[in-house]
Amino acid sequence: MSSELWRKAQGIFPGGVNSPVRAAVKPFPFYVKRGKGAYLYTEEGNRVIDYVLGYGPLILGHSPEGVRERIIEQIQRGWLFGTPTRVEVELARKILSHVPSGQMIRFVNSGTEATMLSLRLARGFTKRDKVLKFDGNYHGAHDYLLFDAGSAASEFGIPNSEGIPSVVRSTVEVCEYNDVQCVEKKLKTEQFAATIVEPVMGNMGVILPNRDFLTGLREVCEETGTVLIFDEVITGFRLGLSGAQGVFKVLPDLTVLGKIIGGGMPIGGLTGKREIMELLTPAGKVFNAGTFNAHPLSMVAGLATIEELERGRAYETAERAIRTIVQEIEDSIKLQHTVNYISSMMQVFFGVREVRRASDARASNKGIYSRFHESLLKRGVFIPPSQFETIFTSASHDETVVESTLEAIKGALREIQ
Repeated sequence: MSSELWRKAQGIFPGGVNSPVRAAVKPFPFYVKRGKGAYLYTEEGNRVIDYVLGYGPLILGHSPEGVRERIIEQIQRGWLFGTPTRVEVELARKILSHVPSGQMIRFVNSGTEATMLSLRLARGFTKRDKVLKFDGNYHGAHDYLLFDAGSAASEFGIPNSEGIPSVVRSTVEVCEYNDVQCVEKKLKTEQFAATIVEPVMGNMGVILPNRDFLTGLREVCEETGTVLIFDEVITGFRLGLSGAQGVFKVLPDLTVLGKIIGGGMPIGGLTGKREIMELLTPAGKVFNAGTFNAHPLSMVAGLATIEELERGRAYETAERAIRTIVQEIEDSIKLQHTVNYISSMMQVFFGVREVRRASDARASNKGIYSRFHESLLKRGVFIPPSQFETIFTSASHDETVVESTLEAIKGALREIQ
């Protein structure tokens, strides 16, 4: 049972978990035995509708047949060789055919690793040190960008982690999201290697860019010789096959990918302009290596997932589910609020009229959101326990699943209002 597993976990894992946000479920996390489609099945035998979806990767839902079969086939052939494999070439070509700015790619093992590599590569290319990021953007759990970070860092009140050398902090500047004037001032005052941004913020709830924000970043980076990096770990292949850069028609110099491109397996990727990417070893002198880079299981899972996304039906189902859920919340809620959404991503913020930057999200009523989460969970619907995460839908969130969700939402809103 979950309560007994939680008791044991607290004695062997710091805080009882291996990633902080998992501890935000109260009174303790439920433990999952299996997942199928839109559902999780707990150790107690309960079934819950899942809107967390592994925090984004599972755009087809849990254990989709096509992906599962490809993983099993690969396991039967072997799962680690220390050599290149055909499928890494196939997945790379598939990704590059869809990501508008992608000319070459390097696979790594997580989004954290990919953002870290993107900064090293930008610094190697520009011969500069400083980096600009945005308040509330989360780019992984490494020293170089863990400042004013969203996601679990904000949830647990430590957007600036201890243990990071002050000399590293001196290389990072922060602007408010959607504030191009701040970017212009900083980039025109000092030389920066890179500006890194979530083109749609997914680690502070969901926050969309203002109309001219991304184009403004592109222009000022071009003018100052700064590498523009889009962190599309969440938005890549979720907002469509071409990601946020395809939706907003703004091309970065480098794009960080993860989550969906691994089909639920550990993955990270960095793609971008050939002249920059060719600086990576062994072609150039910016070092990167990894025993598990382009791991065969991640490659086959990612390829199977993207092939299914190319058929289009997955996006149609997931996006229809979001629109229906947003409409129900808007129709049923009486509290002051705002709902931000795009494609198959959404979040509701209680107590505020708009959320355009991290400070707006922080001003929302986390207590009401927590009660909303808890009330939904009692009714068999699992949304992120943190206000600063994203509610996701998938190809498995069909009309039957959504209908059950709407009833849960009505009941939860009646309870908390």
